Amino acid sequence: MITVYFLLWLLTLLLGFYSISLLVKYLRNRSVINKVPSPPGHWFWGNLDNIIGHDPEIIFDMLRGYAEKYWPIYRFNGIYITTINLLHPCDIEIVLSQMKHLSKSRIYTLLKTWLGEGLLTSTATLYCVARENKNLLLLLLLRLNAGKKWQTRRKILTPAFHFNILQQSLVVFNEETEKLIEEIEMNSDKSCIDVVPLITQMTLQSIGETAMGLGNIDNATQLKYRESVYKIGKLLITKIAKPWYRIPFVYYFTQMRKEELQTTDFLHDLAYQLIRSRENILLKEHDDINKKTSYSGRKIVRMLDILLMAKMEGSDIDLEGIREEVDTFLFEGHDTTSMAITFLLLMMANHPNIQETVSQEISDVLGTGVPTYENLLELKYTERVIKETLRLYPSVPFISRIASEDFKTFTGYLIPKGTILHMHIFDMHRDPRIYRDPLTFDPDRFLPENCQRHPFAYIPFSAGPRNCIGQKFAIMELKAVLCGILRKFSLQHVDKPSDISFLPDLVLRPRGGVKVKFVRK
Repeated sequence: MITVYFLLWLLTLLLGFYSISLLVKYLRNRSVINKVPSPPGHWFWGNLDNIIGHDPEIIFDMLRGYAEKYWPIYRFNGIYITTINLLHPCDIEIVLSQMKHLSKSRIYTLLKTWLGEGLLTSTATLYCVARENKNLLLLLLLRLNAGKKWQTRRKILTPAFHFNILQQSLVVFNEETEKLIEEIEMNSDKSCIDVVPLITQMTLQSIGETAMGLGNIDNATQLKYRESVYKIGKLLITKIAKPWYRIPFVYYFTQMRKEELQTTDFLHDLAYQLIRSRENILLKEHDDINKKTSYSGRKIVRMLDILLMAKMEGSDIDLEGIREEVDTFLFEGHDTTSMAITFLLLMMANHPNIQETVSQEISDVLGTGVPTYENLLELKYTERVIKETLRLYPSVPFISRIASEDFKTFTGYLIPKGTILHMHIFDMHRDPRIYRDPLTFDPDRFLPENCQRHPFAYIPFSAGPRNCIGQKFAIMELKAVLCGILRKFSLQHVDKPSDISFLPDLVLRPRGGVKVKFVRK
């Protein structure tokens, strides 16, 4: 009996010490992080009362106001979560350039019901820190768990973006651009066209064929897919703005959870259909796959092929892992690119002199032929136009990480381990301290002689070890689409940049679409 009492007393003592240590750590971190400037907030809600109940575009504009007022760093307080918002390229470099702060923050865990542990959401910090410090024991242990998942997936997927495969993808881009032009021609007599649905349809078809090896995705499925992605974005923002939805017990009984499950069930079912369809094609093409023949030397031209072959050859990826990557690339490969093309057309319509220069360069380089990979590399001015569009309208306006250790920012603040870090690309790209007259559309900012700026001051595809694996793919698609459209049409503005309001979402999404007038040449 004495032994039982002693053990209970010891357990209580240990729990007490542990609780006290957690409290001390919390208070220490709080005292440190509270030195970072912050908008005034409620004693309990923090700054959440500034966003709860407001329209999404008001929230977007409010965050832009915070960036301007509290540059180069500010704190945003919630009930139990505090985020540090970084706006200075030197601070952003500290986070993105190292093999330390690679784990995505909790905001990405809100996507895991949909994307699971895909390349966008999977963690990498422990594995990469162990590798950087040559900790062989930790590396060995991590081989048994998900700490190396991002590293493994990235290695498997990298060959899918080799320039030889990009060249083959260009055939699809040209074909889908022709279909897009046909759609525009059918509607060109209208006073204007909302380009968002047309461009989204085109980019979804493109990623479906180039990455998944599939033909046309029917219009009904496309529409439901787009609506589902938009719904996921709205659910994400709701969870951020209303933290009680992030309490599992509370969220379990809400209508929002039912909507999320229904939406993700559709998205998962679509991904599995794409996987099974492509797998059946591969099995028909290669009967000896059933004999487990190695295809390491085979020229594989699609991302899904590479994933399926990796699974067949015993790599560390299963069917669910393939589904995670299909979901990730269907989303990232079409939504981000569609927004980039949308804003590129908006800029062309609003800057006729620049549009004319791009059209002339396309004519000089391509003549009357179909764009080739080599042709697109020659479009230097067009590439500067694309870069300037992505400066003003980065498809992913912010990224988020978790501090893997204590560090001091360039701006002089100590950031404790475990802090959520938001890096606001949209605001940094429009910072007058970095870009003179930042709201002016000026492609010559990207002339070699004008690029003497901080290397992390322009990061439309993120930067460092977790940069966007598909950035060359995206740039090539933007060039191909612009070549096709400007050879057929002159663009005239209906919407002006000042007319566009933005929604806080998974990507930089305009509210109400973007309208352009197309005039046949």
